[in-house]
Amino acid sequence: MSEMIHSVSTASKAIAITFDDGPDSVFTRQTADMFNAVSGKATFFMIGSKIEEEQAFVRSIHDEGHEIGNHTYTHPHLTQIGEEMAFAELERTDKLIEQVIGRRTAVFRAPYLDSNEETLALAGRFGYSSIGALNLGTRDWETPGVDFILEHTWDSIRDGAILLFHDGSGGDRSQSMEAVRILLDKLTSEGYELVTVSELLARQGR
Repeated sequence: MSEMIHSVSTASKAIAITFDDGPDSVFTRQTADMFNAVSGKATFFMIGSKIEEEQAFVRSIHDEGHEIGNHTYTHPHLTQIGEEMAFAELERTDKLIEQVIGRRTAVFRAPYLDSNEETLALAGRFGYSSIGALNLGTRDWETPGVDFILEHTWDSIRDGAILLFHDGSGGDRSQSMEAVRILLDKLTSEGYELVTVSELLARQGR
């Protein structure tokens, strides 16, 4: 059975930093700019209904080398809505991403990380890897403060780590942006390569 992937076993000094609930024209743009400035790549798990409203913007983020992942169409608790509706949530967003960026995505994250065997199997039917993260204690969407976000991230930094922050879901994401700015400074100074989730998965065992 497939399982949720929180990190990758690799000898590469590489980390994948991911962002949920966009696209947001302000904060997704800020995020991409920060990564572009340090020659890094981010992975954005985007909500289909928001992609629909921001198609040109999403295409531009992809064209800059960042990865777009499936985060469902309306951000429901997938374990609570039944298989048929869950399939429709993934399928609609899958087709939309392909339409907007010209290729299917290979990565998926369940909203709220609400997942079970059925959800994982459903993602597998699309050929997706189900992606989690190591720093789940940040609760950055609750704006708990930059220091809190970073304190709950430092211990997760290691080769092959997948980290999670939020660039969308409404509200002010500036705390997340500042925490990521500090994090990127530290990671790049320590020689980490900032790669997409798919790039990191390709380094499994290498």
